[in-house]
Amino acid sequence: MTRVVLVTGVSTPLAARVARSLCGAAGVRRVIGVDSSPPSPDPGGFEFARVDLHDGSLARIITETGADTVLHLGLDTERGPNRENHVLGTVRMLSALQRTEGVDRLVVRAGVTLDSDDAAQVEEHTRALERRRPEMSVAVLRLANLIGPSVETPLTRYLDQRVVPTVLGADPHVRFLHEDDAAEALTRMALSEESGLFDVAGADTVRLSHCLRRVGGRRLPVPARGLDVLRRAAKRGRIDYASISAKQAVQAAVSGRPMDTRDLEQALDWGPSYSSAQAFEDYAGVRARPRRRERARGAGLRPVHVLALARATLGRSD
Repeated sequence: MTRVVLVTGVSTPLAARVARSLCGAAGVRRVIGVDSSPPSPDPGGFEFARVDLHDGSLARIITETGADTVLHLGLDTERGPNRENHVLGTVRMLSALQRTEGVDRLVVRAGVTLDSDDAAQVEEHTRALERRRPEMSVAVLRLANLIGPSVETPLTRYLDQRVVPTVLGADPHVRFLHEDDAAEALTRMALSEESGLFDVAGADTVRLSHCLRRVGGRRLPVPARGLDVLRRAAKRGRIDYASISAKQAVQAAVSGRPMDTRDLEQALDWGPSYSSAQAFEDYAGVRARPRRRERARGAGLRPVHVLALARATLGRSD
């Protein structure tokens, strides 16, 4: 049997890379990439279809293309500081699958960077679809913090700042996943019949303090509620979103259940080739500090932000 594979989120580098990999895979006849904005550069092998989450076009494209395998790797609406959009994109995709026939394989990308409530919602909605469509094989891949030379996420924007706020008294161990290993894991899982929840991460961990020393950022330890002040200011548009990533980065490193990759390795007879330390080093070695500083210009802390943090420390935050 040859597969017709539909991949969401192809305006992002990771999803586009997975779609291109599937184009050359044995047993795959056709690959359709969908998103609300086109990939850049050109798809390079897969077809592109534009979707709007609010007009039912996703279900229509699934039906018209005859897709039997779906990889939900994101949608353009999931970008930005509002991570509720990730849940929205997943719910709309699962709803489209519930209304269509023919899809018998679904792979959903999750990640430790989601709030625990958001991650629980994604998994809950996915399990609900499984109950309604028991003939469908479903796998959820919980990716560790994605890193690599071409990766840009809230965590990398946090690391790219000149002055980096950290949580006072905390130095968490961070687990990374190299972008090459992420693409390989998603591609292999799409072509398998394995079902369940799988953790995907490089071996070992790296201390956050080591990461910051390696890329040259100046640490600014502040109380956790000082970071709450920054987050509220960012939501009001008073400072750049990158400035609120500290608490997210620390929460992503320490929150949720521990990651265990043994189920993935057993299911696919494969494991990530980069450890967490190697994955971070590949990111740090290629992305030169001057380039990071140029990209982060204007996103760092200014005196008004330091004042807000001081007020929070004294219990006088707004």
